[in-house]
Amino acid sequence: MNNIRTIEAASCVASLHQFDPAVTIIRMPELEGITGLARPTVYKRLKDDPTFPRPVPLSDSKSRGAPVGWVLGEVQEWVRKRIALRTEVTA
Repeated sequence: MNNIRTIEAASCVASLHQFDPAVTIIRMPELEGITGLARPTVYKRLKDDPTFPRPVPLSDSKSRGAPVGWVLGEVQEWVRKRIALRTEVTA
């Protein structure tokens, strides 16, 4: 049984590499996990930080609470830039 789970996990990991981050939409839980920011901080960044990735509307609704997502590649790039800023400050 353990071997079967290992093979399934390995095939799932292999399929993750097929996603194109430029066209992959992630939702808030993934955004929080990648950035390390809590939901209120994400919305504060959206308001105050023009470099923070903008959400993509996932429906035609304009009402508060309408579903949104973020482009994975943009989020990853933002994180990379934050890491680069850290190394510039410590240098």
